[in-house]
Amino acid sequence: MPRTWPRCVNGLVVAPSLLAADFGRLAEAVHGLEGGGADRLHIDVMDGDFVPNFTFGTDTLRALRGETDLPFEVHLMIREPERHLGTFAEAGADAMTVHWEACPHLHRTLTTIRGLGCRAGGALNVSTPAECLYDVLDVMDLALVMTVDPGFGGQSLIPRALAKVAALRREIDAQGVEVELEVDGGVEAHNAALCAQAGATVLVAGTAVFGDPAGPAHGVQRLLEVAAPLR
Repeated sequence: MPRTWPRCVNGLVVAPSLLAADFGRLAEAVHGLEGGGADRLHIDVMDGDFVPNFTFGTDTLRALRGETDLPFEVHLMIREPERHLGTFAEAGADAMTVHWEACPHLHRTLTTIRGLGCRAGGALNVSTPAECLYDVLDVMDLALVMTVDPGFGGQSLIPRALAKVAALRREIDAQGVEVELEVDGGVEAHNAALCAQAGATVLVAGTAVFGDPAGPAHGVQRLLEVAAPLR
């Protein structure tokens, strides 16, 4: 892979979501995470169509790529993501996650991502059953379960979504595949342990990291402190 993929802390990784950072000081936000326990960055790309918001694009990736060696986990919340995979790979993505709901040929899209030298992820919205990813786990590196309705940061985690995390954990283990299991949305110190108990190995966290009064590095360590022992 383009950059060394993150280690786990007792089987758990925190991926800070730049959606909650100060957009006018992104480089500073990234620098504040280096060496602070965050071994990757979660970058949400929204098109205003698949989800009701606009966020980062390839220009942002290129600018940040010159600021850090942290791996970029790019979450493509866009329609027809297969049209743009090469552009995001060229801009500096190390992993790309696409949504089942946006990809009629998900197997092909995932294998294309891998062919570009990136890790491939498949994501499910809250109302989409876990079974939709079962037949493509063998061509994935990451399974992402949305625990909020996508589009905006600062939402509360939907507890029922954790049952889907548990179902995917069982299926990943049953198939014997090496797939990270990620939760995205509303992850905070008070529910991070529940995510880990359900089987998650990656916690995407925005507000809990960048809204921490002691700084983003402390926010990452706090989540690891409460959740990693339970993995």
